[in-house]
Amino acid sequence: MLLPAFGCFPEVHGHRGCRGLRPENTLPAFREALRLGVDAIELDVVVSADRQVVVSHEPWMSASICRLPSGAPIPPAEARQHNLYQLPYGRIRAYDCGLTRHPAFPEQQPWPASKPLLREVVADLENLTRQLGRAPVKYSIEIKSEPAHDGLYQPPPAELLALVLAELQALQIVPRTTLLCFDKRILQLARRAAPTLPLCLLIEDERPLSEHLAMLGFAPAVVGPDFRLLTPALAAQLAGQHIRLVPWTVNEPADLRAVLALRPWGITTDYPDRLLALR
Repeated sequence: MLLPAFGCFPEVHGHRGCRGLRPENTLPAFREALRLGVDAIELDVVVSADRQVVVSHEPWMSASICRLPSGAPIPPAEARQHNLYQLPYGRIRAYDCGLTRHPAFPEQQPWPASKPLLREVVADLENLTRQLGRAPVKYSIEIKSEPAHDGLYQPPPAELLALVLAELQALQIVPRTTLLCFDKRILQLARRAAPTLPLCLLIEDERPLSEHLAMLGFAPAVVGPDFRLLTPALAAQLAGQHIRLVPWTVNEPADLRAVLALRPWGITTDYPDRLLALR
């Protein structure tokens, strides 16, 4: 069985580091999550014009959290004009994405921060892990990909995957990494290109699990549903197929307790401190 043994606590996955506490997908968020004691760092990656693997949820500068190099806010209607796939990383780094508190997270502490490279994040966390004397952290890396974005906000799927896999291999973190994606094309390619790498199918709609798996063509190691879709029946269905359950993004204490009752393999949360307090 892939369920944790009765009484065992699931893995704590810090969503975008710890978005409820620090600016998402930034070094301050990842460092704080590591200090709190997460088991896995969850982050998102996109690709720049010069084919660097950049840590970012959107393939553009979000008007909610980012500022222009001048320090001025980005008008929401113009956010997608700041397309990371059309900007070399040197220009991406000039934007600040940490000083503006996300409006949905009042506890978040603003911090000057740019969008880091994946290699920068891993090097920093591996060093901090040694300083803290703790076990190596795992990585849950979501490749941001949508068919409608091909050629506009991202390279073709095969190239996108190849860039990310090359980075993981160079960083020597493949044994501690799970690759996440909503885009089934990426997971299908990854299964052939890296057959030993655990893959996670992310789900955010109410289509039955059987349909998702039929479209994917295989049973992934992990399924990550929006926690609001999670039911005892779905949890049992995944357990019956030996698929690990790691729902997202569970933040409120009552929701955390309800999800814990279903004995998931892991829980992805913006507030790892809240989840760790229940350990």
